Amino acid sequence: MASLLWTPTSPFSVCNPSSLTISKRNNNIVASSSNKHRLMYSPRCSKQLPNVISPMETTDVIVRRSANYQPSLWSYDFVQSLSSKYKEEKYMMRSQTLKEVVRTMICKEIGMVENPLSILNLVDDLQRLGISYHFVDEIDRLLENIHCNYYKNQEKWTNMDFNLKCLGFRLLRQHGYHIPQDIFSDCLDADGNFKGHLSEDITGMLNLYEASYLSVEDETILDDAREFTIKYLEKSLENRLGDQHMLSLISHALEFPLHWRVPRVEAKWYIDSYEARRSGMNPTVLELAKLDFNMVQAVHQEDLKYSSNWWKETCWENFGFGRDRLVENFMWSVAENYLPHFQGRRALAAVNALITTIDDVYDVYGTLDELEQFTNVVNSWDVNQIEDFPEYLKICFLALYNTINEISYNILTNKGVHILPYLKKAWQDLCNAYIIEARWYNDGHTPTFTEFINNAYMSIGIVTIIRHAYWLTLTSVPEDALQRIERAENMINSASLIVRLTNDIGTSSDELARGDVPKSIQCYMKETGATEVEARAYIRRLILETWKKLNKECLEIGSEYPQEFVESVVNLARMGHFMYTDRDMHGNAEMFKPYALSMFVNPIF
Repeated sequence: MASLLWTPTSPFSVCNPSSLTISKRNNNIVASSSNKHRLMYSPRCSKQLPNVISPMETTDVIVRRSANYQPSLWSYDFVQSLSSKYKEEKYMMRSQTLKEVVRTMICKEIGMVENPLSILNLVDDLQRLGISYHFVDEIDRLLENIHCNYYKNQEKWTNMDFNLKCLGFRLLRQHGYHIPQDIFSDCLDADGNFKGHLSEDITGMLNLYEASYLSVEDETILDDAREFTIKYLEKSLENRLGDQHMLSLISHALEFPLHWRVPRVEAKWYIDSYEARRSGMNPTVLELAKLDFNMVQAVHQEDLKYSSNWWKETCWENFGFGRDRLVENFMWSVAENYLPHFQGRRALAAVNALITTIDDVYDVYGTLDELEQFTNVVNSWDVNQIEDFPEYLKICFLALYNTINEISYNILTNKGVHILPYLKKAWQDLCNAYIIEARWYNDGHTPTFTEFINNAYMSIGIVTIIRHAYWLTLTSVPEDALQRIERAENMINSASLIVRLTNDIGTSSDELARGDVPKSIQCYMKETGATEVEARAYIRRLILETWKKLNKECLEIGSEYPQEFVESVVNLARMGHFMYTDRDMHGNAEMFKPYALSMFVNPIF
């Protein structure tokens, strides 16, 4: 967005910081102003807004809280300087050549169903290297052949190779095939435990571990498989069982299962791992993976530069009370959909940035009266009602109003569907959730665990993001598009709850120190009398159970939606683990720095 589209007809009133007198009254710090100055807001402002002053009708102004967030590590000039040689024609031509070689390789495998393990390993490598999107049709044909010849007929399960069974289960479920957990029944002894000799196949054990994370509710065999393989894999690491490459894979898997990992981040890691493999590494596949990563990175750089320009022109960088996290917010949009042809990444980056800053308005800066007024205006979507707002709230609402109207306008002109009422509702739901938490904080209220969760799955912002992503992902809009997104509500809510709970694990201590409302951990502790250790363990179990719900929804209704949309929903759940597990990378700029460099700055050589 080049500039804000609307400004009030009358000027903004702001306090001149030089005229303020700081004093203490009734244990509150207040600032008194002897005069007022008039200022028209310009979207290209260079003057930093006074981040501790709110213009009021009276002469006493409450000095605001500050979360003391670290400044951004990425200046506007640095982001704008990003460039890549991989946009040049010679690299595009080389990529085309390599893709044809790999496509020929895949097509040869389609008719060779007598070696299914080799085929599945190739599919797994292409996916983890981040290049499977070039071969969607070919991979679909491969998996359909494998399913028909080996997995559709239950009689073939008994004599199937253990590793083949585990890898095939994971890949086929991932692609929407309803492979039942009973495929592993013959791996159990008379007491229902996994047979001990299975541990002789370390690769099979690793694949069984990964497969167990695609379980749905009430799949006890897969629950047992998860516990069985975790114990074995941990022991393998401790006793150094396996070569260095295998130990690296095991360590990586135990940190996070593959199903919970962000694909773009995983691709960067797996390229290095694939290159170090002693056997089974295909140089052509490796070259394509490296080249494609760099070419896609070049696309992301241009999107990031556009987003950086939007961020600067809307003046968010001048809000000292909030998180200046443009690059981190852009990472969320890349995680949702990293594919180079996706046109909605810039809009989603703006949505993510709006959510972060408005969240800080509610959590850190705004008074309850101001937040009630802001929520009312979002609910009315009436720009004429902001006349008496403090300047920072005028900018917040104008940026939100103009950005969402522009997204709606672009979708209307490009896809022929009017979605502004739907997007307005997304923001109204979010701000109504925010104001509930603001009231809790103001009243000193600790909600019950259920009360917190019923609101917090919305206040985390993921539902709002997905509601935008749905329309941005559709290449054509069916007549029942609105009804379809409503049918996906359970899938969306499960992904949102995963991010909410992972966020609480990583950020609740810091947020409580800033004076925020209690999170799920504290609500559970108060309600049950549990220790913090016990509460965190409960939250982790709840995350696992919510993943099962999400997996089930993806299997049952995923085929009704574009695969890119379903993946974007699951990828947002994965981002919860990436950003928040045992840390807050979204808030801590230094923690995220290595990933920013690897994703957006440094190519692979």
